[in-house]
Amino acid sequence: MSALFQPFRLRDVTVPNRVWMAPMCQYSAAPEGPDTGAPNDWHFAHYAARAAGGTGLILVEATAVSAEGRISPYDLGIWNDTQVEAFRRITRFLVSQGTVPGIQLAHGGRKASTDQPWKGGAPVGPETYGWQPVAPSPVAFDERHPVPDELTVAQIHEVVGQFADAARRALAAGFEVAEIHGAHGYLINEFLSPHSNHRTDAYGGSYENRTRFALEVVDAVRDVWPDDKPLFFRISATDWLEDGGWTADDTVRFAADLQAHGIDLLDVSTGGNASGVRIPTGPGYQVPFAARVKAETSLSVAAVGLITEAEQAEKILANDEADAVLLGRELLRNPSWARHAARELGADVHVPDQYHRSV
Repeated sequence: MSALFQPFRLRDVTVPNRVWMAPMCQYSAAPEGPDTGAPNDWHFAHYAARAAGGTGLILVEATAVSAEGRISPYDLGIWNDTQVEAFRRITRFLVSQGTVPGIQLAHGGRKASTDQPWKGGAPVGPETYGWQPVAPSPVAFDERHPVPDELTVAQIHEVVGQFADAARRALAAGFEVAEIHGAHGYLINEFLSPHSNHRTDAYGGSYENRTRFALEVVDAVRDVWPDDKPLFFRISATDWLEDGGWTADDTVRFAADLQAHGIDLLDVSTGGNASGVRIPTGPGYQVPFAARVKAETSLSVAAVGLITEAEQAEKILANDEADAVLLGRELLRNPSWARHAARELGADVHVPDQYHRSV
């Protein structure tokens, strides 16, 4: 029996299979006006297609907890009730197809206020819907990005509250899973890594201090997220730096801390916090980092990174390297990847009645 198409239960939520959709920004929300940050027809069609294609869990793209937390002015947000109502249309459809709806709660930190990637992705200013980014320290991501404002302790506490408020709204919008975005060089990742966190107060310096903000966010979200629903954390397992960055050893240590604070699954990615690094990419290149967390802790783990083939995904699970796989670009190319993989592996997956001719 295929491991990829076995159900997976976390708390009281059962995902019908282990083919999950990774959060991928669409940069397609309104940048201003009453619908700023709200999902629209594009988002509905995008996520609906993957649900109809048999994906077990869909994690909606990085969704900002505040307007200033957006990676770009065109990102989704969940800081007001208009956005909540727009998300309900998506979550209702996903549930109707047997897909579990999840959302990634995020703050862009020093990498916020950038243009759409197909327009170059450069930082944008107030004249093009932009704003001044914030970060743990006044250290720019690279020569193109502006030096961010250093967050005060009071502002840090405010952001923690914004994550909690966003989680409340995510629940009202119908999401069954929430994921805290602690990866890819965005705000939480910036606090974790000594490469980007140069603070000398209680939020910088030692491992305990650098992880303080992340754990405060986790605690605040877990306090408002129901006990019967799972909470994920996405992490960059390494900065890919030889010296002075976040490491795989840090990730294993932090995984245990996250579990103690109520995290149910670690979504293991890498990189994004240091510019100009050499990353040895290839099929499944990030899976070993997930496998190490899986082997050295009792926390559930999802693997990502150039997972494209059914047999490849099946082997990751069969070898106990992860509990689920998260597909990104491959699901952009093929919304029905889960259906095709099930056919290849001799397994069953949900097919809409309207598509019965395709079985």
